[in-house]
Parts: sequence; C-alpha cells; structure tokens
Amino acid sequence: MADVVLFHSAYGLRPAVRTLARAWRREGHHVTTPDLYDGKTAATLDAALSLRDAIGRDELLRRARASVARARPGTILAGLSLGASMAQRVAASDERFSRLLLLHGIAEVPTRLPVPWTVEAHVAEGDRWAPPEELESWRRALTELGARVEVSVYTGGHLFTDTELPDHDPVSAARVRARALLFLAS
Repeated sequence: MADVVLFHSAYGLRPAVRTLARAWRREGHHVTTPDLYDGKTAATLDAALSLRDAIGRDELLRRARASVARARPGTILAGLSLGASMAQRVAASDERFSRLLLLHGIAEVPTRLPVPWTVEAHVAEGDRWAPPEELESWRRALTELGARVEVSVYTGGHLFTDTELPDHDPVSAARVRARALLFLAS
C-alpha cells in the first residue's frame, strides 16, 4: 500500500480533507494530512483566500516542504486545489516524489523534473483556476519534460469533491474517489 501526503485546499484542513484521508486509510494506505494553516480554516472562498494570502506563497511552500522532510522515497504527493499546487511545487525540487495526484488544481510547470513523474489531475470543466487552455499547455509541457500525465475533467464547481461547499457534485466526487484509489493502488 502507498504512503501519501495529502495537502489541503485554501480552505484549510477541513472535514472534506479528513474524510478523503480516512477513505484512503480504510483501503490500507498510510495518509498524512499536514496542516499548513496551523489549525485555521475558512467557510467561504473570500476567507480562504485571505488565510492563504496572510501566510503567503513562500511560507506555505516552506511549510509544505517541512511537512515532508521525513517522507520516504516513493511517497505519493496529493492535494486539493492550493494543496495540489503545493504537491507539485514540492515534487519539483525533491527526487523522492515521482507520483502526484492533483485534485482541483495544478501549478506552474518547472523547468526540469528531478525524476520522471506520473501525474493524475482531476479538475472541473471550465474551472477558472485551471482553464482548459492552461490545463492543456500544462499537460503538454510536463509531457515534454518526460512526465506521464493524465487529465480528467468533471462537472461541478472548482472543489466539487467537498460536500460542504456549493461546488459539490456527488457524481463527479464519486468518480474521482474511485479513480484516486486506482492511482494509489497502482
């Protein structure tokens, strides 16, 4: 079974993240859920973005890197939205991580990969945080760097797997859960 680090979204370490981690643990995976916000969470998008901005991108990345300092080689980095970008950014500078499960987001393409990546990205159709043209450019650029990239697009809003948000789409969320388990087990 896989070792997984699951980074939360800009909303913080909310029940949706814990629920996903528990589901993966029930399947035998060892899942760690770092709290990049030191216990703070948000109920609205505006509050979530304020939390994110108050901490700042550089500090969030420092915290994400610190949270994986003891991770074993082969650990899968996963994340939701902001957490997906943190997972990708951490992997871009650490050869221990070659498998990425990105839910609801992507990050800028690094100039090189420390090791070849296998990446699955699961995003909402027409998501303003991952527009189709940006998503395709991202996929193509990573492929050119030697990554194996699979992108799946779903209905619902940006964080369609979070049952507590208006973005939630139960059918899409169930499909992502099933595909994520396949990725973790492979």
